[in-house]
Amino acid sequence: MHCGCAFASQSVSPRLPFEIKASVSKLRSSSAQLPRTQIQITPSDDILVNSSDKSPATRVSLPSHVNSITSTSNPFVKHCLKLRQSSSYRHAHGSVLVVGAIPIREVCMFQMNKKGITTEIECLLLHEEAQIPQGLESLSIRIVRVSSLVMKKLSGVQSTESVEAIALMRIPSSFIDLEDDKDIITDCNKWFSSAHRVLVLDSIQDPGNLGTLIRSAMAFNWDGAFLLPGCCDPFNDKALRASRGASFQLPIVSGNWNHLKVLEHEFQMKLLAGHPATSTQKLKLVSKLSVEFAQSVAEKPLCLILGSEGNGLSEQSRKVCELVSIPMAGDFESLNVSVAGGIFLFMLQSCSGS
Repeated sequence: MHCGCAFASQSVSPRLPFEIKASVSKLRSSSAQLPRTQIQITPSDDILVNSSDKSPATRVSLPSHVNSITSTSNPFVKHCLKLRQSSSYRHAHGSVLVVGAIPIREVCMFQMNKKGITTEIECLLLHEEAQIPQGLESLSIRIVRVSSLVMKKLSGVQSTESVEAIALMRIPSSFIDLEDDKDIITDCNKWFSSAHRVLVLDSIQDPGNLGTLIRSAMAFNWDGAFLLPGCCDPFNDKALRASRGASFQLPIVSGNWNHLKVLEHEFQMKLLAGHPATSTQKLKLVSKLSVEFAQSVAEKPLCLILGSEGNGLSEQSRKVCELVSIPMAGDFESLNVSVAGGIFLFMLQSCSGS
């Protein structure tokens, strides 16, 4: 079993602080001439100016009187588009676009049913002819109607016939970004409510694979996901589409090996890593995944590490983890990482249902 595929998508660039390209004076002067359906940026709470590269980004909001947008050149549409396209912009603003009624509903229902809180939706963009999605009628959500052209631009898909709604949501508090080693002193007990089963992704660059793995981890009741350096953004639009809202439900921590070692030590976790059975590396035993193997680690807290699509596990992962392969009858060396991950997550899921 090789947790990878024959090709790798281009890596999403690291998150960098958002840089304001327009001066505040220019933004203010231009906002006075905007049509009523466009965003207005004022010197009040609607704008926070960067004083340094690490300061919060400009806060962008839609005036309360706006209830429809028809132009793709609308500044608020441009803001939303950049949220979808840029990881750095997305995290600087703490906001993300969720495309499609199904993932929006799943996120809202999960948060209400499991946590007893209402999902923080800044705005629900509905196609001008669409009904409010089933399950969202009772929620107090601001609704803005948009044209087909706006919906197509923001959704990022060729056909928008099945896309009736897009939600502008806050990135959930269950996502924690440990930026550097100074965060090692952070209490890792706060990262996950439980750490009996944690999925660790090692440089997963394809957002579709990453989203699918997060969705599978949620489906098989894993406690969270830990993203090592080199992983793409779990709030990338393709990752969100693949996860079907699971990125808002499963606790996710982005950190490095030093952070992971703290987690391992705190909870006395066993480190397992998916690896091909037929490997050029013969110096280390590769165990076979089986029912008996799963039962042998059922009571032990563990991290399952899956490697990148093109290169597999990093040297660090191969060095410190117990390697485990998926037995295959066919003459194949490897499986796609999301397929292999689904098998691992199912076989090694917690039997307690916690």
